[in-house]
Amino acid sequence: MNRTLIATVADRPGVLNRVASLFRRRAFNIESLTVGHTEREGISRMTIVVDGHRTDSEKVAQNLEKLVDVLLVEDVTDRSAILHDLVLIKVQIHDRAARSEILRITDTFQARLVDMCPRTAIVEIAGSESKIRTVIEALRSHGILEMVRTGCVAMVRGGLKNGNANETPSLNSSHASDINTEGGNSWQE
Repeated sequence: MNRTLIATVADRPGVLNRVASLFRRRAFNIESLTVGHTEREGISRMTIVVDGHRTDSEKVAQNLEKLVDVLLVEDVTDRSAILHDLVLIKVQIHDRAARSEILRITDTFQARLVDMCPRTAIVEIAGSESKIRTVIEALRSHGILEMVRTGCVAMVRGGLKNGNANETPSLNSSHASDINTEGGNSWQE
């Protein structure tokens, strides 16, 4: 079973390299790693998916928390969360019937047709792992020429304290005080 971890990190040069080096040194096998900016200046978010049978997610979290630039690590696997992935799939178009079938598949699964050429089409699908697997299987009979995935991103559902939508979770780390959210990092100034 895959385990999903969310790591809140300082948006500083070299953070991704330190995390990747940790995975390499400890021989942690990851299924996907996605990184992006957050709503807070100077803070990025990593979504890390590990195979729970081959890699101990608790050890991954404990080792991540030891890194200076990691502010918070949460395992959201057992929480109510939205997990989405984005996939681009290039498929062959053999004839008019295949073109119609590909259009029907994109419409059925709320995918987008982002490119249509005489002999190929590129389909974009965002959603859960099961939805993506279903679309891949539906398109496989047409001949998948190329496929690329972004990796999983996750967000816990709800979670507002006292109904206050402006309240953000506190970063449970002594490293949080090193972040200057007014542009730049305090350690550089």
